Amino acid sequence: MISSRDNPKLKLVRALQRKKEREETGLFACEGEDLCDAALEAGIEPVELLVAGETVEADLLAGVSTLPHPPRAIGVFRRADLPVGGRNTCLALWRLSDPGNVGTLIRSADAFGAAVALSAGCADPLSQKALRASAGAIFRVPLLQWHDRPGRQVALDASGAASLADIELSPPVTIVLGAERSGLPDDLLAACDAIASIPMPGDAESLNVAAAGAIALYELSRRG
Repeated sequence: MISSRDNPKLKLVRALQRKKEREETGLFACEGEDLCDAALEAGIEPVELLVAGETVEADLLAGVSTLPHPPRAIGVFRRADLPVGGRNTCLALWRLSDPGNVGTLIRSADAFGAAVALSAGCADPLSQKALRASAGAIFRVPLLQWHDRPGRQVALDASGAASLADIELSPPVTIVLGAERSGLPDDLLAACDAIASIPMPGDAESLNVAAAGAIALYELSRRG
């Protein structure tokens, strides 16, 4: 039973709250039984598993948590153990700065059997906010390098004259998404095979990027 806040395992969990430490060690920490269980169900074993009242005193585990309500478990995992390999459909995320949106899109990709490609400048999918938003999907969805995006490239952008419903989406295909405010740069739009938009009959000027990505994945699945 860990009974000192200076224990190396607790120090590691604290350190992994920093992106630099995650990148240097290749490790990340998941807070909460649901995330830890999702990893185990996916066949991914933790490097460390700290359980309140079993392996560590509960107040010490609470002291290294970022959650408002202390978790019962915190697991440390290797990034190298996450899923690899391609899928015929993919969401490509261009410089999304909100980790909540990144995690939510990973969750949507999981629901529709897609992969996710991340550009440089995207929020870290292994940050606590992104992990929680993914609801465990991080352990099931392949994360691809930007240059490994499969198939036809379809940009989802407000500038698109064509409706998404009218665009060819036969797999393999990648839906390219940018941040709600800044969108996609002109050079990236020019490099895509098509630019589509989502018609909105209501009064909203735009959709949250996570909502737009989910709609695009549904449109893909509807045609399958």
